[in-house]
Amino acid sequence: MIGLGFRFSAKRYHATPWGRHVNEGAVEWPPSPWRILRALVATWHRKAPDLNDAIVRTLVEKLAGVLPSYRLPPATAAHLRHYMPLYKDKTTLVLDAFLHVDGDVHVAWPVDLAGDERSALATLLDRCGYLGRAESWTEARLLDEVPDADVAPTNGSTADGELVRVLAPVSPDTYAAWREEYVRGMKKNEVAAIPADLFEALHQETSGGKKRWSRLPGTRWVDYRLPFSAVPGRRTTARIRRRRPHVLPTAARFVVASSVRPHLTDCVSVADRVHRTLIKCSDGAAVFLGRSEDGGILQGHRHAMILPEACGRDGRITHVVVCAAMGFDARAQRALDAVRSVWGRGGHEVQLVLAGVGQPEDLGGLDTRAGQSPLLAEARAWVSRTPFVSTRHAKTFKNGRPKIDGDGLQIGSPEHDLRRLLSEAGFSEDVAVRPLSSCGLPGKNVRWLEFHTERSQGGGRRAGTPVGFSVQFAQPVRGPVAMGYGAHFGLGTFQPGSLKT
Repeated sequence: MIGLGFRFSAKRYHATPWGRHVNEGAVEWPPSPWRILRALVATWHRKAPDLNDAIVRTLVEKLAGVLPSYRLPPATAAHLRHYMPLYKDKTTLVLDAFLHVDGDVHVAWPVDLAGDERSALATLLDRCGYLGRAESWTEARLLDEVPDADVAPTNGSTADGELVRVLAPVSPDTYAAWREEYVRGMKKNEVAAIPADLFEALHQETSGGKKRWSRLPGTRWVDYRLPFSAVPGRRTTARIRRRRPHVLPTAARFVVASSVRPHLTDCVSVADRVHRTLIKCSDGAAVFLGRSEDGGILQGHRHAMILPEACGRDGRITHVVVCAAMGFDARAQRALDAVRSVWGRGGHEVQLVLAGVGQPEDLGGLDTRAGQSPLLAEARAWVSRTPFVSTRHAKTFKNGRPKIDGDGLQIGSPEHDLRRLLSEAGFSEDVAVRPLSSCGLPGKNVRWLEFHTERSQGGGRRAGTPVGFSVQFAQPVRGPVAMGYGAHFGLGTFQPGSLKT
């Protein structure tokens, strides 16, 4: 048994997991066995060419034959945003996700090494400059004592912890058997492209492997159980789950990243694409499909509402909020976590990064600079952010005179329908409603007619032209406030009248 120690000089660990896009904001934790072995091989080539080839090969193959355990320090998930150059003076926004690591990562590897192998390992660790991306400056060493590990491989049990999947090497014998079967019947020039053994597989360039393999040759996925105290950014969430196990989350929020982000006027189209992706990822979960298991339509608007929001200064969609009064069960939460991107117009893929899942009060607020969602805030004054489209036609008598209710409103008019829908949704009937001529996006007033207000698929009653309103409640109410036709797809959404942007 040997012990390895890794200290991150800047207390930052940057490493994108295999199969994930950098803009998803995911960080591999713990550092995978495959990554550690590749770091040792790279160090040998670049900084320790004086070490004997046969000794390094034997060392790496011994480490690859067994799975290590870990003792992880406290870590906090964080990210920076950068505009990176593309071409012709154009830029693209990228997320630089990392973990702030407060302490050393200790790795316990259950393997016995000969004296020369142990010496070679100590040299490689001493000369290893980084683990993960090049920004992860690392001081590595061979430990005198093997640490007590609290993160170990598991057969699927997640008692008092969370399951994570990391990339690990197969044993050299397993790789040899796999290769023999894989190359059977292949031509000689095709066989040459397959690494001859596990040691050679560890030399493969990651960029080339992603184009050819769904998983690199010589690798396997291994499940580890992380105690709640070792899950980055999840310790508070874990305590809440144990205290309120019966409460399902009802809100989720995605960050939108794209070379060309859609404009808020295309909110219906974006929401429809997110809706289809959620149905696919959840295999038709009722909360996203809007139908029960027997095919009946869910009543009461308790299924998911997909609400794009524009919190920037250009009127383009920066986030997508998904809310469901019925809550997201484990199946729905897995689908939310699985969403990566949706197709965009003009070939620009719209990438989605899940920023949080919880209750509206956990994610909502008026300070958008602090990452709060205005659609989930609490306020008395709310204004239309996307147009309200009435679901009923205005009523008239046979002679053309309008039918008036007791409050002096034409029955079926947009304002009358909005008040009716607010009342049916459980909001107080004591509201003041005033029409708005346009949507006040940053730097520009957009007319309601400039919004796309029809879905390409799906039904729903629709009447009248798109309009906007300001609504003043007697008491503060918590969002989301979305009414009328297409309210589950971004139309008819309201936000507080004043925001910090």
